[in-house]
Amino acid sequence: MTDQAPVPYAGPVRVLSGVQPSGALHLGNYLGALVKFARLQHEMDTFIFVADMHAITVWQDPALLADQTREIAAAYLASGLDPAKATIFPQSAVREHAELAWIFNCVARLGWLDRMTQFKEKSGKHKERSSVGLYTYPVLQAADILVYKATHVPVGEDQKQHLELTRDIAGKFNHDFDRPGFFPLPDPLIQGPGARIMSLRDGTAKMSKSDPSDNSRINLTDDADAIAQKIRKAKTDPEPLPEALEDLAARPEADNLVGIYGALAEMTKAQVIAEFGGKGFGTFKPALADLAVAKLGPVGEAMRRFLGDRAEIDRILAAGAEKAREAAAPTVAEVREIVGFWKG
Repeated sequence: MTDQAPVPYAGPVRVLSGVQPSGALHLGNYLGALVKFARLQHEMDTFIFVADMHAITVWQDPALLADQTREIAAAYLASGLDPAKATIFPQSAVREHAELAWIFNCVARLGWLDRMTQFKEKSGKHKERSSVGLYTYPVLQAADILVYKATHVPVGEDQKQHLELTRDIAGKFNHDFDRPGFFPLPDPLIQGPGARIMSLRDGTAKMSKSDPSDNSRINLTDDADAIAQKIRKAKTDPEPLPEALEDLAARPEADNLVGIYGALAEMTKAQVIAEFGGKGFGTFKPALADLAVAKLGPVGEAMRRFLGDRAEIDRILAAGAEKAREAAAPTVAEVREIVGFWKG
């Protein structure tokens, strides 16, 4: 007898992703995630959440967390997400995420989590002091995805392993409870250009909101003057831009700025080099600054406008949470029945 291929999932095509409300968003978040979310809403059923439950795996100031959640929602809206097309909601407002995560804790295996490299990187030498949530949050991530039976998930390099875990959990649940095809095995959506934006001060380090230097990143709330100044101060080398694309590989800062220009202009790096190859940064940086201001200036203005109306953001989040619960509740109700919980 030969092993049979898994029964394919036959439900609707659906995408899900989220961003933690743990600090100000920057250019890397915008190019790597937000603009892609806005594009996806026109292609498939889209659920985009604010990952506040994930955020508290490390300490968050309770007095600030709700406003940080609103700031992420404002960034979503400013980047083009339309609440009439995409479901935008806070993770913690949909209790089904946590309920399914507990059931998945009983499906997942300790060895699977022990292999998660991101926990090792985040906990460092202080594993025993880390929260249990930081260790198990990939299981919650699986619940985030599968409670909506999402079929596609935008992922960067640092999340591919977690999506594989989600697929393992879905497959094991379907097998253990003899429900072939109940949960989909979600596929990654490769981010493409702009997926990995590096620091403006170090082309070998990813742009990060935790970097102590504000000049290392362009925040979405920066005004035009701040954006232009940070581009002018961005670290470079003394040579002009190369005329051959392969010559960028050994020049991380130049490669990063060319990549940023390409992502903002929707051009390939090769096209950017074709236009600016052989020219110095005295020519390229002003062009990049003008482009960044033109693209990001309106986003910052829109964010400030949305943040000036907390009631409207709260209305959008509440409506999104209600819509998300309507999608999640039937999944969890069926899972409860499958695992044999008392119905009453």
